[in-house]
Amino acid sequence: MSPKPTGHLHGNDLIITRLFQASVHDVWASITKPEKTALWFGGWEGEAGLGNVIRLQLIHEKGQPWSNVKIEACEAPRRLVVTMKDDYGDWRIELTLTQVGSTTELRFVQPLSNRKLAGDVGPGWEYYLDMLVAAREGKPSPSFDDYYPAQKAHYLEGT
Repeated sequence: MSPKPTGHLHGNDLIITRLFQASVHDVWASITKPEKTALWFGGWEGEAGLGNVIRLQLIHEKGQPWSNVKIEACEAPRRLVVTMKDDYGDWRIELTLTQVGSTTELRFVQPLSNRKLAGDVGPGWEYYLDMLVAAREGKPSPSFDDYYPAQKAHYLEGT
């Protein structure tokens, strides 16, 4: 399989979108309910709420590490902003959902401290968002090896 990268940089913002034939409420559940996030990204525990910190287990990363994730904004079912720190740096992730008719667009945005990081970060988020698509459609999970390093050049163009 050779998935095509869909994301781009706008300034230092990494932006990737996915479309779902589902309601905004259904897609919102896929990105906020622990039993659903566990299918594509990682399960989490704790008391969700604005300003709260939850613990997220990154089940597809080496060693399946746990990470503290702070909920910076939560405007159900339209917008979620979280921040976290790990061995690779500080992460701020914004997910925005927009429904038009029977289609919901998920817009992922991550500001990068350096545009050149997109070559490493972009393929990883493409992989995770395709994992979300596969989980929602009941399809087999993609392989990370199909994303990295194959998509790195796409994200380094113009940096």
